Amino acid sequence: MKPAQLRDMTVDEIKEKLAGFQEKLFNVRAEMATGRVERPGSFAALRKDIARCHTILKEKKGENTKTS
Repeated sequence: MKPAQLRDMTVDEIKEKLAGFQEKLFNVRAEMATGRVERPGSFAALRKDIARCHTILKEKKGENTKTS
């Protein structure tokens, strides 16, 4: 997922996406353990998407706490 798409979402929507990515990551890990992974690159992509979500959430949290 592109960072621009995440930045357009609300905090709650990003948290929902994050939960979905974490669930998919769990499933890919289970597939890797059993040795039947269809797309091994999806593991790295999911980890990057999770990191993007965390980064954008921290950015949004920083915007809320700033005072002008």
